[in-house]
Amino acid sequence: MNQPPDPFEFLKNLWGPMGLPLAGLMAPTLIPDEIERRIAELKSVENWLNMNLNVLRLTIQGLELQKASLAALQGAAGNTTPGASEPAGREDPSKK
Repeated sequence: MNQPPDPFEFLKNLWGPMGLPLAGLMAPTLIPDEIERRIAELKSVENWLNMNLNVLRLTIQGLELQKASLAALQGAAGNTTPGASEPAGREDPSKK
């Protein structure tokens, strides 16, 4: 007599190659060591994600600082136009 197909077998085959532990998500374990191992793994992932988040934040801050510096330089360059007259008392004597 054939056993009926496992309804979750299709999902296991679908998600299994992607590395998602579907069985672990659907059936909680009652083994304390396994629970501790899962907690440790998830904390490692959390730390890795936090580290990447901090790197991302620093990169954004660096780019914002670079943008502000460029805007300040362009603003300073815009204040002195080429060919503008020299301030009083600072005229070039060769132009007289």
